[in-house]
Amino acid sequence: MNKREEQAGLILLIEDNRAISETIGEFLERRGYSVDYAGDGVTGLHLAVSNGYDVIVLDLMLPGMDGLDVCRKLRQEAKRSTPVLMLTARDTLEDKVTGLDAGADDYLVKPFEIKELEARVRALIRRDRRQVSQGVLRVGDLVLDTATLRLTRAGKDLQISPIGLKLLTILMRESPRVVSRREIEREVWGDMLPDSDTLRSHLYNLRKVIDKPFQRQLLHTIHSAGYRLVDLDREYSSDHIRA
Repeated sequence: MNKREEQAGLILLIEDNRAISETIGEFLERRGYSVDYAGDGVTGLHLAVSNGYDVIVLDLMLPGMDGLDVCRKLRQEAKRSTPVLMLTARDTLEDKVTGLDAGADDYLVKPFEIKELEARVRALIRRDRRQVSQGVLRVGDLVLDTATLRLTRAGKDLQISPIGLKLLTILMRESPRVVSRREIEREVWGDMLPDSDTLRSHLYNLRKVIDKPFQRQLLHTIHSAGYRLVDLDREYSSDHIRA
């Protein structure tokens, strides 16, 4: 058994405040985690890309490269899906949405209880392992490789935002079930629910990527119920065959 298997999880902590990083690191290590440290954004990004971490705990304000840039580069350039818990002293909804749009999976405002941080880390690990175990997700001719984050439809590569990727993963995983608006918002934003137009805006952008260039629509709004990702032509054909 290797070191990672013996640990509750392998964590990368990117935090320039030494006192905070020592407090977090010592607590997590006592709880069975293995922790790597970086005191600036450039070093943190290098470690994040070079190693396979279970969660990255990322401070927003960092020397060299701030947490938003680290997160964007990790998602958009390195194509890494490692869960990111962002730490910040900024607590406005706009700041939180900006962090999530950059690719963060969760958001914790300073000061925080160390037990809450560990609970969020644990939840991100559980969620990530559930998603990774599914490998390749398919709905009709739409294919998402959860390991490489490559998204294609009809063999054509598609580019998608970090939030769009989260929404699409939920809808593909649950397909053909209708997923309620509340379910989606809770999984993407946790307890920090956005305003009423945020989800609608992201779904509009998602439709432009996965549906607009193609003949068949996959993403469907079910009024008063939620959203559904399904190839209706294939579903109807399958129902006809069973009949």
